[in-house]
Amino acid sequence: MFIKKRKKKLNSIISRSSICAVPNGHMPRLAAHSPEMTEPRSPINTPPEEVQTSQSPNNIVPEIPLEIISEEEMAIIEAAFAASRSLVKSPLRASSSPAHFQNNVRSIQSITLLSKRSLSSCSSQSDSLVVDVEDSGRLMSSQKRNRVVASLLSRYRRKRGLAVTDITATEWCEKKMEYTLLCGKREKTKAMEAGSSRHEELEEEVIKKVKVRVDSAEDVWALKFLNFIVGANQLLFDGLTRELPLVGFAEGVWMVGVIDEIRMPEGQSDSYPKLVDTKTRATASLPREPQRRNGRLQLMCYKHLWDSLVADDFPSRQFFEFFSLNPNHILSAEIRERTAKCGFAAETLTDMLRYSRNTWCMLPPAHEQLLLRYEFQGDQSLLGEDQFEYDLDWVKGQIKCSLEVWRGEREASYTPEDERWKCWSCKFASECPASNSCSPRRKDTEG
Repeated sequence: MFIKKRKKKLNSIISRSSICAVPNGHMPRLAAHSPEMTEPRSPINTPPEEVQTSQSPNNIVPEIPLEIISEEEMAIIEAAFAASRSLVKSPLRASSSPAHFQNNVRSIQSITLLSKRSLSSCSSQSDSLVVDVEDSGRLMSSQKRNRVVASLLSRYRRKRGLAVTDITATEWCEKKMEYTLLCGKREKTKAMEAGSSRHEELEEEVIKKVKVRVDSAEDVWALKFLNFIVGANQLLFDGLTRELPLVGFAEGVWMVGVIDEIRMPEGQSDSYPKLVDTKTRATASLPREPQRRNGRLQLMCYKHLWDSLVADDFPSRQFFEFFSLNPNHILSAEIRERTAKCGFAAETLTDMLRYSRNTWCMLPPAHEQLLLRYEFQGDQSLLGEDQFEYDLDWVKGQIKCSLEVWRGEREASYTPEDERWKCWSCKFASECPASNSCSPRRKDTEG
């Protein structure tokens, strides 16, 4: 993670006058760095790992919780592991056997069907209860427990949160999202690398990154909150900030994301910040409507999270529990030093969250008008802009629809027939049944 140094010294919302020690007038935003630990991994196909922290001899080691499950549940779990091991051992390549891939897909589908049959049988046994360790010993029905075991959300986003890009990937193609989780994320293309480079250039126009050592997951989250505070200061005093981290609770799940850009309209009193996202294009043409729709969904998700934060709709206790964080953990010395330079002394993650909440409450809701920009990667020229109105009901509906797949409430669907030109650039096109009807006229590529 990086401390990001903002151009121009600003007076902090919370008395940040001592920040002037930063050279060249930059304001710091932190980024975590540690030989022992890095920020939790983000690839879509990597299951979350526990953050390893050193324990002193005086620490009490908790007992390992046990959970008793039925033989039928165990069969489902073993079948799932067998299918996933088969996929990992034989990653898809150009020379992969279509028959082998189809067998793996059928195995995955058979697990889903078996889980559904198990749920049906369990529903008739209302007296059958199991202990749910994750619910701290509270009882829950076998039906609910089986669904959690089988869900993508539990397997791949436990203690991590669902990214906004997970929602947009699901909206783009539910099957591709599912295959990516099970089989692995594709390597970056030149277009994707060019898009990443352009975003870094835009970020460096207003931010300078500085590495900061972190020793725990609590340190990582403290830096995220500190970067938000610094970015909010820059927004209010300079009228512009970029790469602002967000975390919020929406539609029953924890979601995370990073906003490309936020602007304050000039010359307006009581103005609302406008959220902006820049997409780069490998071809000098505007994208098709499904691509624009996907970009709109991304920005609307950001506004949904932003508005919930500034309304102080942030369940702190659930936050600490979900991400397995210790609210009273003492932050690293370097982070405490940085917060002191920003004008406030934060000793624990609870302190950082309190200062963040104070900042959120001073911010207005995001503007109802959102903006998508499209640039040509060749010369960074502007191809066009898409300004649109925020639709709360639509974005909530899209999130809920995506969560049905992530929670295992229904199987992932193939992309609609009239949009199967998407299959042209899909890693799984040669084996996916939906791609047989794909006959695109051009290959659309965004970075």
